[in-house]
Amino acid sequence: MRMLNVLVCGVCGKMGGNVCDILRENKKMRVVCGVDKRRKILPFPVYSDFTEVKEDIDVVIDFSSPAVLKEELEWAITKDVPVVLAPTGYSAEDLGYIERRSEHIAIFKTANFSLGINLLLKLVRKASETLGDSFDAEIVEKHHRMKTDAPSGTALMLADCIKEACGGTKKYVFGREGRTGARGNEIGVHSVRGGTIVGEHEVIFAGEDEIITLSHCALSKKIFADGAVKAAEWIIGKPSGLYGMDDLTENL
Repeated sequence: MRMLNVLVCGVCGKMGGNVCDILRENKKMRVVCGVDKRRKILPFPVYSDFTEVKEDIDVVIDFSSPAVLKEELEWAITKDVPVVLAPTGYSAEDLGYIERRSEHIAIFKTANFSLGINLLLKLVRKASETLGDSFDAEIVEKHHRMKTDAPSGTALMLADCIKEACGGTKKYVFGREGRTGARGNEIGVHSVRGGTIVGEHEVIFAGEDEIITLSHCALSKKIFADGAVKAAEWIIGKPSGLYGMDDLTENL
């Protein structure tokens, strides 16, 4: 059985490097090239854009940014190559574009590739369904000082999970300042940026005289790269469509 060829978009970044490290030990897949606007000497070709790619590719793993989204997916459609999208910070327009293009190729997208975070989502949903409106929900997320978007995509996933479980009526409040009045039918989302924090997410359910806290702490970015590699191996050969961690974890 031949090795599967992987293209890593954002290969010169830290997460791209983590993906390469993991695939170096993989017996089924290998990195054959990368795409990155930055230049770095690596043991395989690194192209500045997708039009330069010469290799036959089985799957793309993208840890770059939303800026290359359209170029990437248009290329993938012409080559009939599935794509694993790991960037956060996509706009509503980007998300609509991803959904439309998934009619033509298989696309795997999630705001967080950690299996632990996806277990947290299931626990948060169960807690929200059980506690309902009798408990107030607050989310606190912490990341390193270089993260450019806030709140994190994972925090928004957690907020969406709570909102859906509670009937879809709650609004989001991103931080609070000044005389805001009494708390309403809302989910508070708060962001902390500093140092080298990899990623921490805490969901607080505060009720009458009791508090329930569910949390996840990432100690290394390699857990996200490992999840993306698992997703890449899983999505090869899948029909066109938009896939996420629920599709992957139900088979693990």
